[in-house]
Amino acid sequence: MAAILVAAMVVLLSVTVAESATVEYQFEVATMNVTRLCGSKSIVVVNGQFPGPTVSAREGDLVVVRVVNKAQYNMSIHWHGVRQLRSGWADGPAYITQCPVQPGQSYVYKFTITGQRGTLWWHAHISWLRATVYGPIVILPKLGVPYPFAAPYKEVPLMFGEWWKADTEAVISQALQTGGGPNVSDAFTINGLPGPLYNCSAKDTFKLKVKPGKTYMLRIINAALNDELFFSIAGHPLTIVDVDAVYIKPITVETLLITPGQTTNVLLTAKPSYPGATYYMMAAPYSTAASGTFDNTTVAGILEYEDPSSPSSAGFNKNLPLVRPTLPQINDTSFVSNYTAKLRSLATEEYPAEVPQEVDRRFFFTVGLGTHPCAVNGTCQGPTNDSRFAAAVNNVSFVLPTTALLQSHYTGMSNGVYSSNFPAVPQSPFNYTGTPPNNTNVSNEFVPTYDSWQ
Repeated sequence: MAAILVAAMVVLLSVTVAESATVEYQFEVATMNVTRLCGSKSIVVVNGQFPGPTVSAREGDLVVVRVVNKAQYNMSIHWHGVRQLRSGWADGPAYITQCPVQPGQSYVYKFTITGQRGTLWWHAHISWLRATVYGPIVILPKLGVPYPFAAPYKEVPLMFGEWWKADTEAVISQALQTGGGPNVSDAFTINGLPGPLYNCSAKDTFKLKVKPGKTYMLRIINAALNDELFFSIAGHPLTIVDVDAVYIKPITVETLLITPGQTTNVLLTAKPSYPGATYYMMAAPYSTAASGTFDNTTVAGILEYEDPSSPSSAGFNKNLPLVRPTLPQINDTSFVSNYTAKLRSLATEEYPAEVPQEVDRRFFFTVGLGTHPCAVNGTCQGPTNDSRFAAAVNNVSFVLPTTALLQSHYTGMSNGVYSSNFPAVPQSPFNYTGTPPNNTNVSNEFVPTYDSWQ
């Protein structure tokens, strides 16, 4: 009997191991010339692709990515949204969990996908290199585990980004000297392409080609640095089934909102028969800020049906009317409130959301803007030539460390690297919703500790 039990356990262990795999990728970071918006410039990319390659794995898989830095900049890669359980060294933010990968050097990231399925994404996490260094992470369910909805005919990553005509490293460098906001982008992109609504960009348009009656999963990722975006496809409702690699109760909408860094999986069902039209898919920003502080432009792609009767070899008729969606107004807060409220329902029985029922600790954060003195031998262009603006939370502003925080904590050599605690309430009470206090100087400097993240 004991032998039978041991044999059964061995078989069970073998099945469990077989369900997981190790997936390996090599990322070669280098520069490449790219032409957009009537001009060319050099950008940093991975494996010669913009956006970069898709990392695909199943829940439970071990992901191994070797990053080889052939660019002239220090580099680190963050696996946005991945739960780094016991793999904090692989998280990627430069000077937080690792020192950056220097030019000519390499680094191997290893992490296991645990308890997540859906879409996430990866991007550079140093300076502003993530303006062009980014790509999708596709997490499939474990082998033999179906989606909690009908399987789509095809799955398509859809990444929104921003494009600057200027060198983005120069843009962020200038912003850091002043402490003010960086110059706004010149265009939005879909899968790296700005589309026909921008100058010189009709040829740089993303096209989604579909077959009548088929259902497609769009894995939507907002890789824009600054902007929340409305998105809609003319004449085609979208059913949201997953947000940030967590299944939700399906919600059907005409327009969705996606914030920077967020992912949303939607099901798009093509019309049952050939419609004799093509359709714009469009994204435009949501903002309540003053005009001129954000990129108020619209990116468009095209949804195109395969025509069985088309004489073209590709089966697509090019001479068709183009239908355009109606997006909300740029400051439509009512739409945003109603939309986000729909996402708060719990998910299906197969994948329930573990929502805490009690609050253990309360924090009160105030977000404001003060000033910092200019660094020794530094150049500043803030309110004075020897100061710059600095954002603050509870009167405390972040200062980039010179030793990675995780390394400091792990080795016990944190003295002078970071403070011991973060204030749960503002250190200096004031009228939080009224006129800002006269003393706007940020007097304390703080780098968040491991304990403050709990």
